[in-house]
Amino acid sequence: MYDLLIKNGIVIDGSGSAMFRADIGVKENVIVSIGNLSGETAEKIINADGCYVAPGFIDVNNHSDAYWEIFRNPGLHGMLLQGVTTIIGGNSGASLAPLVEPESLRSIQKWTDVDAVTFNWLSMKEFLKEMEHRPLSVNFATLAGHGTIRRGVLRNPTKKPTDSDLSTMKLLLRRALDEGAIGFSTALKFTHARLAENNEISGMLDLVAKRNGMYVTYLRDEGENLLKATEEAISSAKGSGVPLHISHLKAVGKRNWPLFEDALGIIRNAAQDGFDITFDVYPYTASGSVLYTFLPDWVTESGRDTMLHRLRDPKVREAVVRDMHESGLDYSGMRLLITAISSTHGPKTVASIAKSQRKSPEDVVIDVLLASGGRAIVSLEVSSPENVAKAVRHPFSIISSNGVGYSTEYGATGNAVHPRNFGTFPRVFEQYVRKEKVLSWEEAVYKMTGKPAIKFGLNDRGFLREKFKADIVVFDPATIAERSTLDDPFHYPVGVHAVIVSGKVTAEDGVWNGTRAGETIRAKRYGLFG
Repeated sequence: MYDLLIKNGIVIDGSGSAMFRADIGVKENVIVSIGNLSGETAEKIINADGCYVAPGFIDVNNHSDAYWEIFRNPGLHGMLLQGVTTIIGGNSGASLAPLVEPESLRSIQKWTDVDAVTFNWLSMKEFLKEMEHRPLSVNFATLAGHGTIRRGVLRNPTKKPTDSDLSTMKLLLRRALDEGAIGFSTALKFTHARLAENNEISGMLDLVAKRNGMYVTYLRDEGENLLKATEEAISSAKGSGVPLHISHLKAVGKRNWPLFEDALGIIRNAAQDGFDITFDVYPYTASGSVLYTFLPDWVTESGRDTMLHRLRDPKVREAVVRDMHESGLDYSGMRLLITAISSTHGPKTVASIAKSQRKSPEDVVIDVLLASGGRAIVSLEVSSPENVAKAVRHPFSIISSNGVGYSTEYGATGNAVHPRNFGTFPRVFEQYVRKEKVLSWEEAVYKMTGKPAIKFGLNDRGFLREKFKADIVVFDPATIAERSTLDDPFHYPVGVHAVIVSGKVTAEDGVWNGTRAGETIRAKRYGLFG
């Protein structure tokens, strides 16, 4: 007798191989049988007739930790109800450990009001233990963030690290990897990491290589210097001998769209030399980005406080507005999502605010930054549909949300969010499998399950195989779709009939049942670091 039996479904096993009809039997948290189990019984039976049965989706670029939702909303409904069963945190150089002191958490202040949060850990070991005491509805693993480590050691973003500082940073990284972090992430676009020189990054990557880890990076530039930034990331990783994964690869801004094909060519050439490289993509043309990253680099150097001080100077502000205007970005199309002044502006566009206040879009952007203390998230149409489709179908791509596991109740805060937080994975099936047919069902599932599991070292997840963890999603191929939009984001998707996490039925027919069966995944559990 099984604990759980999924009957009459069409299995897509996560390998990219052709789908097949089979039943799946689960005991405790493991798949124990796949085949014709018509004569078997179980404590819980799910009839998957007419549905596809796939491994639970693995979201390798998730920010539920940096936005603090893993503590505010451990159900992570927006992820779970898409079919996500595992999330990877610590992306974009910002992890919740290791912390040298409370100042280290300033690495997430661009997303979260850190003055309102409390924590009781410093080391990665202590943080992961805390996560075990507060289980999520999904599994959780984390990278160690360069920005978190760097900020804790240097404090001052303009300071050049001494040899002693670099040794301390490497010591913190080594301990974090040994205590369970699955790799190392950077975001050289952000102010506190921008001045990091090659010897700093390469020294830390040499350490990652010794522990058979991986490197995840948010490129230094996704605009006119996209190709240079892509080459920089590849060069750093190849020089140290670590696998590379690029976060949300895209070409930002219409005049830079032609660069995307060249960036893919650079990646393809690197792979032809035997280099292990992948990238992730979220299936939207609109971004959900930190507002200050759209300012000229020179005004954001040296950190948030210095940036705000500069923007208050009328002469500096005039120069910033001029450079913004000359950048070619359409600031009027920005939509305010999360700011400290959301109750005033709500999810309005910069264009509507500019019109009502009789100001330029560039001036409105600066006003918002000053009023919100520099903490503002915006949406802007930055990619072409053609480039998104290219990225989705590319053989080196992995599907990710780059999002957060909000619940629909978050809408009561007055903030808005990107629809990717509720609809990324169903949207891929709806748009790129059913409508555009640029992917088969098997290819799409592989990009969401088997491929990320292999890349991120999750050795017993991502596939429907005997002895693998029972992370499973059952969905209707005819109806699975997102319902979230930029104008009205707070809706869960349709067509996801059941989500099983670690052998426990956690959601059925679009409703979370309150079960928090997610496991805290440590890299050493999978023998990555020996």
